[in-house]
Amino acid sequence: MENIAKIFNKLKTIFSVQSVIGAVIGMMGGFIYYLKVGCATGACPIKSNPWLMLLWGGLIGGLIGDIFTKKTKTKT
Repeated sequence: MENIAKIFNKLKTIFSVQSVIGAVIGMMGGFIYYLKVGCATGACPIKSNPWLMLLWGGLIGGLIGDIFTKKTKTKT
C-alpha cells in the first residue's frame, strides 16, 4: 500500500489537478467534436478517428489546464 502512495505522490508532482481536469474536459470536447463535426468523407486523418480526437482533445485540454497551475519559484 505504501508503494501506491509513493506512486500517487510522484504523479501529483508531475501532473497538476488542473491539467488532469483540463485533459478530461478536452477529451470530452474532442469526442463531441468528432460526433458533431467529424469528417463525412473519411479523408481527414485526425477528424475521422474518434480515438485520435480523444487524444488531441485531451492534449489541448491538459495544456490549457496547465496554464492555471500556480508554479512555485525555486531558489538557486
